[in-house]
Amino acid sequence: MPVLMDVRQKLRDQISVFSGTTFDLEPQKGLEGRCDFLFLLSRSPEQYYITAPVLTIVEAKNDNVPSGLGQCVATMLAASIFNSQKGNPVKTVYGAVTNGNDWKFLQLVDKTVFIDIRNYFINEVDKILGILVYSLQA
Repeated sequence: MPVLMDVRQKLRDQISVFSGTTFDLEPQKGLEGRCDFLFLLSRSPEQYYITAPVLTIVEAKNDNVPSGLGQCVATMLAASIFNSQKGNPVKTVYGAVTNGNDWKFLQLVDKTVFIDIRNYFINEVDKILGILVYSLQA
């Protein structure tokens, strides 16, 4: 959470961070559940509802980062659909899976998922922050 709040501060509160929010988009397609963290553009320093566009998803896992990849991809797909339904589509939705120490980054472009082959570690916090800030400015 400190890393995510640092990202918000670096972007001068132009984004909102939601944590533990239910994001039930299309339950019949399995696109439902609780999101660990969502980043979205915000015009208000205090935002109470998820609005489009949702730009970046972060899934937190206790230990096994690869076990969260599928969940992150599903949430990224849900975010892409949500953005389109709300009339605010974005070309790329970004994602990350972390256990707090290890970070894995993903991109959903149209309907294709790209997973960065490199793992990033908390001792590279500047790189992690850079990737997250980029994902919210792209």
